[in-house]
Amino acid sequence: MFNKILIANRGEIAVRVIRACRNMGIRSVAVYSKEDAKSLHVQLADQRICIGEGPAKYSYLNMDRIITAAKNMGADAIHPGFGFLSENSEFVRKCQENGITFIGPEADVIDKMGNKSQARKTMMDAGVPVVPGTKEPVYDAEEARKIAAEIGYPVMIKASSGGGGKGMRVAQSDEEFEFQFNMAQRESANAFGDDTMYLERFVENPRHVEIQIMADSHGNVVALGERDCSVQRNHQKLIEESPSPAITDEIRAKMNEYAVLAAKTVNYTNAGTIEFIVSPKGEFYFMEMNTRIQVEHGVTEMVTGTDLIIEQIRVAMGEPLSFTQDDIQPRGHAIECRINAEIPEKNFMPSPGLITHVHLPAGNGVRVDTAIYAGYKIPSEYDSMIAKVIVHAPDRPAALQKMRSALDEMVITGIETNLDFQYQIMRHPVFCEGKADTGFIESLMK
Repeated sequence: MFNKILIANRGEIAVRVIRACRNMGIRSVAVYSKEDAKSLHVQLADQRICIGEGPAKYSYLNMDRIITAAKNMGADAIHPGFGFLSENSEFVRKCQENGITFIGPEADVIDKMGNKSQARKTMMDAGVPVVPGTKEPVYDAEEARKIAAEIGYPVMIKASSGGGGKGMRVAQSDEEFEFQFNMAQRESANAFGDDTMYLERFVENPRHVEIQIMADSHGNVVALGERDCSVQRNHQKLIEESPSPAITDEIRAKMNEYAVLAAKTVNYTNAGTIEFIVSPKGEFYFMEMNTRIQVEHGVTEMVTGTDLIIEQIRVAMGEPLSFTQDDIQPRGHAIECRINAEIPEKNFMPSPGLITHVHLPAGNGVRVDTAIYAGYKIPSEYDSMIAKVIVHAPDRPAALQKMRSALDEMVITGIETNLDFQYQIMRHPVFCEGKADTGFIESLMK
């Protein structure tokens, strides 16, 4: 049993981990930037320590300060949450060098699956279906153009170290390929310090469906079902739900099977997500693996009755999974809406500022993960997501109605949010019929 866990994150995920620690009788340490001195996670933790100025590079991305804080506070382990250092193998190695347990996969596995072209090659070798494209990384535009012609247009150009939509471009033809390749490569170099690219056939009008897996150090790997994350803007997810209305039971079973195979292939431990794209014809392909807990993990918790954060901590302590594959019997339907401090009418421009009033929805089957409160000032330095509203009901129509009710009840004043925008989606015929693909939001904004 860990005595004390330091949470190397902020906002609602830090609050979520602190609560899991409390439920396990483990003391928690919050790190915070000067900008976050009055944040909820700082107030809820058993102990707290400031690690730098507001910008993330001076605080939440400063590995040495976080390691020093953990040692000074006597923490046995570090939970990275999502974002920031959660998929940074160098940070994992620093934790190991200092005798601190990193609650997540091994550094070598993060390296193998974090590099998307290497992950793609690994999955090809394992027999997991991938989108037709390159097996080896590409660096030169002219070489890549020849490969693109063989794959067939349209072609997706992707950064090997990419994430959040950065370093991704679609080339519709040979004439525009070189320009799009150079733009994507430049974005990748600027964002990730890596100009390694790969190519794959662009699947038009796909659904984005991911499988949650959990694995321990005793060889057990369990798939906890899928989440449909197709409603997204600029490759940033807005709504997630489970089960997916886009796949059949047969496809679902195959995706779970391949997700387990993918995890076993790389000797994965802890929580991870295997992401697939699904074509309109029902063909599915491995896209990438996220080697951390996901923002949308609560959706899976609602339909499976599990606590994935507690399971992460148990696995990191060397314990076997508390459930088997046969124990996972998803029930009902869950939907999550991400509430962001932004203005949809102004191209989703961020809207930081002082929150003057908050009322959160509640009731049977309604969950809100958040770190906001009346009087809290949303900083401009960090991601604009301020809350996640999650509902659970016996079926999808009931879940839709419950989400409409929850969003209608939710009140946040003092700043602009996407609450009304999310409510409109919950009433849109395309979404209500379960037919929204990854281009849905763009079609709404035209």
